[in-house]
Amino acid sequence: MQQNAPVAFEAGDDEQFLTLTVSLGDGGHFAPPAAVGFRVMELIRMFGLPIKAECGGACVCSTCHVRVPEAWRALLPPPSAEELAKLDEIPGADDTSRLSCQLIMTDALDGLEVEVQPDSLNREASWAAG
Repeated sequence: MQQNAPVAFEAGDDEQFLTLTVSLGDGGHFAPPAAVGFRVMELIRMFGLPIKAECGGACVCSTCHVRVPEAWRALLPPPSAEELAKLDEIPGADDTSRLSCQLIMTDALDGLEVEVQPDSLNREASWAAG
């Protein structure tokens, strides 16, 4: 199965991209451009990284599981009851776990770091980061 090519962002003259750092379990670190209002899961997919995200962001599958370092957790909105219920279904999920489809980029999250968890990596996809 081949993953679709990454989508290029087209910024206007007055738009500035935020930074998002995405780590994969194999030690790879990527910094896709991030725009305010996009879900972290969408940005990861647009950059061409192999995240499952099977439900496409509807918060029903828990296949976009990421871990967020402590320094960033206080800046994130608390998880909804729906997100917490999905996280409870993931063996080994803890306070650092979030669903990337529920994290929306804001100016306050410029530089956000997430680590895609092995249970959410699509190992069957061939991919090349943006």
